[in-house]
Amino acid sequence: MDGIVLLKEDHKTVEKLFKQFEKAADDAHAEKRKIADQVIEELTTHTWIEEKIFYPAAREAAPDTKDHVLESIEEHHVVLWMLSELKDLDAADERFDAKMSVLMENVRHHVEEEEKEWFPDVRKAMGRNRLTALGEQMEAAKKKAPGEPLAVPSAKH
Repeated sequence: MDGIVLLKEDHKTVEKLFKQFEKAADDAHAEKRKIADQVIEELTTHTWIEEKIFYPAAREAAPDTKDHVLESIEEHHVVLWMLSELKDLDAADERFDAKMSVLMENVRHHVEEEEKEWFPDVRKAMGRNRLTALGEQMEAAKKKAPGEPLAVPSAKH
């Protein structure tokens, strides 16, 4: 699978989870906890493969995207810390829904920038064969991704 397609599929998976969370009843704490845990797992894995494989390849193939990559890494930093806080927060806590809402806003902004502003440039610079090889590498790396958000490199900056 093409690396950009793989990342967009991850984006769709997370967006579906966000919509489920938004539809859940205010007092559906167990359901919200389960959805949040899935979001944490998906986003931790996603940010890991982007930072370890996709971003370095994108910077190499399309040096003009350097600023986008650096901004994305900073956005990851914020998201990963929020994920780590959500991981340990009781779903019945009054801050849980608010924290999840801010997380969703941040992730949606990040996804929109990636997909509209710089994925097209990276696609043009890399070409189909390179993106396919990258996609295979990223898919394999998902199995090695940490379960802890703060273990992703950008969380430490």
